[in-house]
Amino acid sequence: MKNSLVFLSLGLLASGSAFALDVAPAADQIASSIQAAPKERRADATVLGYSDKGEVVTLRKGNNDLVCLADDPADKTFSVACYHKDLEPFMARGRELAAKYKGKERHEERWKEVTEGKVPMPREARMLYVLTGSGFDAAKSEVTSPYLRWVVYVPYATPESTGLSLTPGPAPWLMYPGTPGAHIMISPPKK
Repeated sequence: MKNSLVFLSLGLLASGSAFALDVAPAADQIASSIQAAPKERRADATVLGYSDKGEVVTLRKGNNDLVCLADDPADKTFSVACYHKDLEPFMARGRELAAKYKGKERHEERWKEVTEGKVPMPREARMLYVLTGSGFDAAKSEVTSPYLRWVVYVPYATPESTGLSLTPGPAPWLMYPGTPGAHIMISPPKK
């Protein structure tokens, strides 16, 4: 019996379920996540954040078309994002699939589900703003060492339909051409 308890304890420690995440207060999650959005759109955005169990929860219901996602406390890097509400089913499915799949395999599973009609995806362009940095200074309400990039989802777009290059660079380029997850990457040079 004692050995069973030791193995159970070790299993809980290995899975991480014996520890609560260090989750920022809801007010800080809201303040940090909206930094990714254009200033005039921040006050009315819906904000998704994390519970102390690592579950995605609605922290604030907004009344415009933006959804902002707080920094994931389980990830060591700082990254927040805001995107058009029509992308939420696609983004939510990506978060769900991340537990089972990594990298391209996760993308391909999600694209398959979009193609099969299981995950809604708009056919028209939709915006995503991604803000990374070294952290969030709650006292100043600002992201430290911020870097903002833009992503325009254009499902099924190709170089031929857009005139964009597939070569990553500071100039806009097309990523995942011809797929439901095709998007234009706009990454300004870092300072």
